[in-house]
Amino acid sequence: MENRATGNVARRPVVREVGCGTAGARAVTASRALAAVTSLAAVLGACADQGAVTVIKLGHGLDVTHPVHQAMEAMAADVAERSQGRMLIDLYPSEQLGTERQLLELLQIGSVGMTKVSAAVLENFAPEFMVLSLPYIFRDEAHHFAVLDGPIGRELLSGLEPYRLRGMTFYDAGSRSFYTKEGPIRAPDDLAGLKVRTQESATAMELVRRLGGSPTPIAWGELYSALQQGIVDGAENNPPSFHLSGHYEIARYYSLNEHTRVPDVLVVSMDVWSRLSEVERGWLTEAVSESTHLQRMLWREAVHEALAAVEAAGVEVLRPDPAPFAEHVEGMFEAYRGDEIIYDLIRRIRSSAPGTPPTTPSGS
Repeated sequence: MENRATGNVARRPVVREVGCGTAGARAVTASRALAAVTSLAAVLGACADQGAVTVIKLGHGLDVTHPVHQAMEAMAADVAERSQGRMLIDLYPSEQLGTERQLLELLQIGSVGMTKVSAAVLENFAPEFMVLSLPYIFRDEAHHFAVLDGPIGRELLSGLEPYRLRGMTFYDAGSRSFYTKEGPIRAPDDLAGLKVRTQESATAMELVRRLGGSPTPIAWGELYSALQQGIVDGAENNPPSFHLSGHYEIARYYSLNEHTRVPDVLVVSMDVWSRLSEVERGWLTEAVSESTHLQRMLWREAVHEALAAVEAAGVEVLRPDPAPFAEHVEGMFEAYRGDEIIYDLIRRIRSSAPGTPPTTPSGS
């Protein structure tokens, strides 16, 4: 039985491996990721313990084969290893606990401990995050990571705290591009009149609108049937999500115009964070940092695998010139000139040097 249950963090008696001693914290690297997950049972399974375990519930909307889920599995194993079984993260993938927006609301009231959401969804809670969804705000991948892993990224993560959320890190979600059912998108005019699924993001909807499409917000878990039934003509996402969702079975054209690079954000409830000890915070922070390195490596591999897989399945993958798309949406930046905070963030991001991503990702 549980000693204490407080919403999303529970402390309960558990067993702990004999002879754990004082094994030091060890990083979970790519080569150890699967072994670390497998060893989680061994950490928890041997014999008696006199203490209590902190359990954090983490829900998200992705499939278990997704690189983000794999990185979070490694993070959970890493936390268990660092803490010698005294702290656990329980994962609930595939929208078991709700959509991204619902999960954020559950974090705010303390019913769930952690989640991974798109930065596009976070803009409904912290408006500053909308800058990360603006089209072509990043010049390339190096610029993207330099911003996220630098002062601007840390500023955005810490800015979640007034909303009872704590940003921990940015996971790579690659670049988003359009995929359609009836014909390819070679230029902005090809989107005219098409119903395009978007995230629940005013910025994402405005992007599609400016390119001539009709934005249609639909939950991720409902999109496959929406494509099947003709509720939408297409959608936009990154290659691994396009592949792992099975959407390529219906949408046979994928146009890599790469209009946005919207990261995923790992978030913890402030209710949870406030009740963790300093030692527990350290275990979690270190494991989050390691999972970020792992996730970004897994992501690069997944992009190559996804594109190869959908092309092998007969999807026509196009690489249109992004310049005409960028020209159509340039006005979105000037639309925020009247908002001092947002426009200053836009100016700082666009004027920052691309640089090389720092060794240590931004985190908290």
